[in-house]
Amino acid sequence: MTIFKKSMLTMGAAALSFSVVFVIIILVLMNSLYYEINTTGLKNTAATLMEVIGKDTIEKVFNSGSPAEITLPVKAADTYRLTLIAPSGYVLWDSQVTERLVNHIDREEVRAALDGKEASSRRDSVSTGMKQVYYALPVFDGGRVTGVFRISINVPDFKTRISPVIPLFVIFTILMISAVFLAILAFNRSLSRSINRLAHITQEGASLLETEEKVSAEYKSLENAIKAITTELNYRLNQAVAEGSRLEAILNGMSEAVLAMDSSLRLHLVNPRARELFSLGNRDVSSMSLLEATRSAELEDSAKNALAENKTLETELVLRTGAERCFKVLASPLSGAQNGGSRGVVLVLQEITQIVKLEKVRKDFVANVSHELRTPIQLIKGFSETLLDTFSDSKKDSDKQIKHFAEIINKNAGVMENLTNDLLVLADLENNSGLTRELEETKIAPLIEEAVSSVEQKAKRKDIEIIIDCTKNLNAKLLGSFIIQALINLIENGIKYSPNKSKLWVNAFQDGEELVLEVKDKGIGISGEHLDRIFERFYRVDKARSKEAGGTGLGLSIVRHIALLHKGKAEVESRTGEGSVFRIRIPRG
Repeated sequence: MTIFKKSMLTMGAAALSFSVVFVIIILVLMNSLYYEINTTGLKNTAATLMEVIGKDTIEKVFNSGSPAEITLPVKAADTYRLTLIAPSGYVLWDSQVTERLVNHIDREEVRAALDGKEASSRRDSVSTGMKQVYYALPVFDGGRVTGVFRISINVPDFKTRISPVIPLFVIFTILMISAVFLAILAFNRSLSRSINRLAHITQEGASLLETEEKVSAEYKSLENAIKAITTELNYRLNQAVAEGSRLEAILNGMSEAVLAMDSSLRLHLVNPRARELFSLGNRDVSSMSLLEATRSAELEDSAKNALAENKTLETELVLRTGAERCFKVLASPLSGAQNGGSRGVVLVLQEITQIVKLEKVRKDFVANVSHELRTPIQLIKGFSETLLDTFSDSKKDSDKQIKHFAEIINKNAGVMENLTNDLLVLADLENNSGLTRELEETKIAPLIEEAVSSVEQKAKRKDIEIIIDCTKNLNAKLLGSFIIQALINLIENGIKYSPNKSKLWVNAFQDGEELVLEVKDKGIGISGEHLDRIFERFYRVDKARSKEAGGTGLGLSIVRHIALLHKGKAEVESRTGEGSVFRIRIPRG
């Protein structure tokens, strides 16, 4: 169907609908106006007739409560029907009906008049069988309603009244619709003629160019415009094709699996690596959902979360595609939908199975080496302590030298023991061994007191006062033994790097939905360039001083892993010469 025909049909239907609605509205308004005019005239006539008949005559009828003869003007008697009704609804007198009438107490206008209000209504009369308009006036005697003065007139039905003009109305409607159609036809023909003329000029110009005849300036201008548009379209098309080819080459050459889908997770692009990974072969994926193609509810959840949060999310998943394999999954929403939403999501799967295996081997190696070193180190330390006890009271120079050597052996054995113990704790934390136990609701104050009592002797040797600030009823869900270990590491750190006769504060408090454990000292402090790396394993700010103090370089790394085990974090604030504040923040839930 051409544009001309479509626009004709659309605009014609709209004009016809408008005309029909217009005619209906006019008829409804005329009907309402017709009855309103009749009602207003009836009201005025009622007031006039009451004066003509005389108020005394009317009151006499109502006071006597019996029918009476009332004389009306001849013209009024032929046109109007007058009725006098008692408060009980009994008709005392009617100008057109002589036989006994039914009680009128249920008539709408009568009830209103008995309440002291003027009222009108229209309906078919039960007495006369004709459609009538009624108007009722209350008759008062000393402020009391003594009856109802009602007047009515026969009113032909509205359809009957307008039937003579219906043909004129129909003719007017047809003429109006015809005029609208002619206007629409003229407009559409003008539009169609312009479009056809442009198409004709284009075709004629093309034929002239083919025969190499001389063409006018208008044809030349049109030719140049068409050529420019064609050139631009070809350029953009070639660009899109080249871009598509480059994208296809990149996707085909990627070692990662790529799946692109719309917002309802229906696939529309899968690269060869993804086809191989999920055994899709050459199947058409355009009708598949992500779950149907990958059979992985975890991948579907990753895509849904990226769409819901409208941001790139990264997760690690284990997929069972034959063997069990680990993947790092990057879910990124495609922007461009209305209202800032997403019109799809892209999943990129990078296999990290080998990396995970190597990491497990590394952790197992650390744990195994630590276990293997623990026994010989303990033996060395034990025998060195025995030697020290043996030569503690000796006065000979040779014995002093042996004692000195034994002290060196004992000190370094202690360092190695601390190192192996820290390595074992760190290996357990990295292997998430704490997750085998459930978090328990625990009071914090006893944990702090136990940690402080464990390092009390070290604090006394430097005459350092440890001040505890924690309310007795503060509690949280956590693993108590790990928290004690973290506090011991932080307090020992504070003691090592604080001057003699100083103070060290251990605080615990609630900050929003988090539990905060804080260890504050007035020691040497840490310069700003070290703060980002302070929680790395084996990282020391002052290596010489740390080794002299017996540090392993793993204490703060253990604190960080304990915080992560509780889904929290470790942080530090420090300035050189002003001391340090170490905090552990963990959710209380």
